[in-house]
Amino acid sequence: MELDPDDVFRDEEDDEFYEERDATKELLVYIVDASPKMFSTTSPAEHEEEVSHFEVAINCIAQCLRTQIVNRSYDEVAICFYNTREKKNLQDLNCVYVFNVQERDDLDRPTAKLIREFDLIKERFNKQIGSKYGIEPGSRDNSLYNAIWAAQALLRKGKWLLYHFRSAKTADKRILIFTNEDDPFGCIKGATKIDMMRTTLQRAKDARDLGISIELLPLSKPDEEFNVSVFYAELLGLEGDEIAQFKSLVGERLEDLRGQLRKRIFKKRKVRRIKFIIASGLSIELNTYALIRPTNTGTIAWLDSVTNLPLKTEKFLICGDTGTLIQEQPKRFQLYKNDTIMFSADELSELKRVSAVHLHLLGFKPLSCLKDYHNLRPSTFVFPSDEEAIGSTRIFIALHKSMTQLKRFALAFYGNSSQSRLVALIAQDEITTSRGQIEPPGMHMIFLPYSDDIRHIEELHADSESLPHATDEQIKAASALLKRIDLKDFSVCQFSNPALQRHYAILQALALEEDEMPDMNDETLPDEEGMSRAGVVKALEEFKVCVYGENYDEEIELASKAKTAATSEASKKRKAIAENAVKEYAKHDWSDLADNGQLKDLAVQELKYYLVAHGLPVGGKKEVLISRILNHMGK
Repeated sequence: MELDPDDVFRDEEDDEFYEERDATKELLVYIVDASPKMFSTTSPAEHEEEVSHFEVAINCIAQCLRTQIVNRSYDEVAICFYNTREKKNLQDLNCVYVFNVQERDDLDRPTAKLIREFDLIKERFNKQIGSKYGIEPGSRDNSLYNAIWAAQALLRKGKWLLYHFRSAKTADKRILIFTNEDDPFGCIKGATKIDMMRTTLQRAKDARDLGISIELLPLSKPDEEFNVSVFYAELLGLEGDEIAQFKSLVGERLEDLRGQLRKRIFKKRKVRRIKFIIASGLSIELNTYALIRPTNTGTIAWLDSVTNLPLKTEKFLICGDTGTLIQEQPKRFQLYKNDTIMFSADELSELKRVSAVHLHLLGFKPLSCLKDYHNLRPSTFVFPSDEEAIGSTRIFIALHKSMTQLKRFALAFYGNSSQSRLVALIAQDEITTSRGQIEPPGMHMIFLPYSDDIRHIEELHADSESLPHATDEQIKAASALLKRIDLKDFSVCQFSNPALQRHYAILQALALEEDEMPDMNDETLPDEEGMSRAGVVKALEEFKVCVYGENYDEEIELASKAKTAATSEASKKRKAIAENAVKEYAKHDWSDLADNGQLKDLAVQELKYYLVAHGLPVGGKKEVLISRILNHMGK
């Protein structure tokens, strides 16, 4: 078996760009307030009809279920309504309804049937579930307490099922609450209110102590403020600056709510933990995060045509000479100077072993030494971890601040058992706005090239005087064009991969048994409406005239006519060749020649007459042409 060098040195063990080795499973419970207040209308967005807060929450969850079934299909979700007329939950608690479909656990992976049924919930809610206030004077019912308790029970039940997916330690358990009521106990007075608030807060604290994260997605009208300090700040465990930061997010428009939810569902998952050796006897622990990675369509599973069960693929090696199965582990070889170098499996494993050190500091260099084209692939973000090495964060902060002040980057050797690279660690300051943190503080690990990886640009013009130059007028016209078609607030995050979007839209339509495929918005297509504006058209015309001259369109038309004439001439020539081939083909009894084995007596040109007459390829040696003719004749 020939040895593929790329395969030998491929990183099978841990490539943080393509594989999340420490990826965690997530158990998520949506808790939606279904009180009558949630059905009050919001202020409409531009060109949109008025929608209730309840509809906003339902639409967000429905969209995220579709996204989740594609991106994180093994995560498990549950949907829980509180302040409901009907009740349906494990503890038989009042005013709590856990929405589900048949043949699915309350906390389970999202399915096509769940999404289909959930899409109809807005029309069926009042009839099947109903809305009512679950916290009222004179009643001891506490719907919010019951909802958190029901969600906690679902997540606790899910914990016992995690042996199917590694261990319970790999699961993130989360609760997301949708509500527009900042004071759920506002209608209650006196000792009853204090007691109900205390028990609800204690229930939330118990959940957090069990490792369950509770998050709030508040809904409010533009003229109303959701005051998180009234009750939910203590329920979420927010203090000091955290409350101010949360309040800044509350004011975001309802149109951004779906984006908020996606950000909170699909958190950045750490790829792995590495050791950063700064000097002999001094090392810290770092977590690495892949900020960018290619997104591909899901893998195709082969199914049995009768049972529809997944097929298991087995690989066998067969001897090319005898056709027998090879039982022993085959050796691989690599040709080197006309010699065959054999490798055993153990030798290959040892050959691939480069270093056991994760990250080793070599020194520091000015940032000016680092060029944009030195980045071999998307960078990896690193952040300190005190889980195993106490003090890692302090040392990291000291290095981070020093590198920022001195404008230097750290040069390090990044190696593992099968890969080694030089990397640059570049410090990044925290970036915040009124809406919260935009970029976290930390370092970007940029993979640097070796000297073998650098490709120098070949100079097309050795003499600088022979280079073409643009006139001042042409530069001025180009600048005017650039200003006219400048993209405001551009970000790569605005563009989705149209091929992926179409792929998953088709899968969604098939899985949900939809009659029509969802509309696709290809954001990569040029803005034809914008390019047709009078100012843009004028700038384009001036630039074209300035560069190519006023007769440019006429020259293009003449060139097009000449090309058309040449194409027509070539077409006539091909037609004449085909007609001649048909005449020559008719001179032979091809069936008789084939039966008597006399095709080999014909010249190559004569064989090509048959092929051209039947529209077959004419390339290849004489034996290939004869074989092609016999196959066409069915002999």
